Amino acid sequence: MPTFRKKPVEIEAFQMTKERRWDNSEWPNWLHLAWNSEPSEGAVWIDNDDPKRERLFCGTLEGVHIIDWDDWIIQGVKGELYPCKPDIFEMTYEPVEDGGEVLSNQEEAIRQEEEDEENFNDGPFGVGA
Repeated sequence: MPTFRKKPVEIEAFQMTKERRWDNSEWPNWLHLAWNSEPSEGAVWIDNDDPKRERLFCGTLEGVHIIDWDDWIIQGVKGELYPCKPDIFEMTYEPVEDGGEVLSNQEEAIRQEEEDEENFNDGPFGVGA
């Protein structure tokens, strides 16, 4: 049977703790947008049946998932959201740094596009030939 390796892709992620639930000052913009959306795919909301108003839900491509404390909320390569348990996140992801700063998906795509264009122009048929 053939085996496969996961392609290296870059994602954005935010670890939801109880403290961060109540203090959203560190939330990334995409999480604020998800929080302010109606409950649906790509949104994050409070469980209306939770009297403490602490339990959070995330609308994913596969349906609604509960976000537990310390879960990572991931924004995937197409902007989709999904929660990930801390142990799985640790085994699957590592920080990406470029010049001391973590790049967003959009910034990384722009950087890669510029790099590809430079490589094309320097190639045998490019401007630099």
